[in-house]
Amino acid sequence: MNGFDPAKAFSLTGKVAAVTGGGKGIGRGVGIGLARSGAFVHILDRDLAAAEDAVSMLTCEGHRAKAHRVDVGDESEINAAMSSIAAEGAIDVLVNNAGLAIRKPSVDLSVADWDAVLKVNLTGVFLCARAAARHMIPNKSGAIVNLASIMGLSGGGLYPNISYQATKGAVVNLTRALAVEWAPFGVRVNAVAPTWVRTDFIKPLTDNPDLLARMNAMTPLGRIAEIDEVVGGIVYLASPAAAMVTGHTLAIDGGFLAQ
Repeated sequence: MNGFDPAKAFSLTGKVAAVTGGGKGIGRGVGIGLARSGAFVHILDRDLAAAEDAVSMLTCEGHRAKAHRVDVGDESEINAAMSSIAAEGAIDVLVNNAGLAIRKPSVDLSVADWDAVLKVNLTGVFLCARAAARHMIPNKSGAIVNLASIMGLSGGGLYPNISYQATKGAVVNLTRALAVEWAPFGVRVNAVAPTWVRTDFIKPLTDNPDLLARMNAMTPLGRIAEIDEVVGGIVYLASPAAAMVTGHTLAIDGGFLAQ
């Protein structure tokens, strides 16, 4: 035993990372965090302009980054992007961040709405993980971090969001199952389950003062999260510091699930 070296344990220098939905919000923050930890970051987003804007910001800081136009609901686009990334060396880290929410009462939710959320939040996570793992497994190394949610681990109750909650719950068990299947190949699969995070994704909710007050009241720390507070957990799970962690869902929730 040589002792713990934080500089090495949390470093991603020389690693290649892919982040889905990386043009905005949490995904953009994750791309910044991974790049600042040393990774060459590939930003995947169906909004190419947003992806290119994120890449421009990273390259201006002196980091290596590249944008890819990818719809995570399209298997062929996912496979092409992962093959393109791997052709430049390897895929060491995948962060499955892209997500969709259609907030409607369950009795009013159409099958088309249900399928749209399922396609992005669950099928898309599986397809991206599978495509990345096909390149990770031969290298006997890799880290995948999926974005789950406190809504995948609780019934929620503030507003109806059944398709989001169902898919995020499925991501938790998908994470466990893939972790067990791919552990013999050195590929770790984990997830984070954030609370409400201050992004445009939930702006319609946080713009409602009464609803925001209820979110804060339901959180023991008394507030919703900021993007950087989620990024730290994701960078940890992607890093060598988490070498013995797989199949785990890390709640970043201000104590919400501890109640």
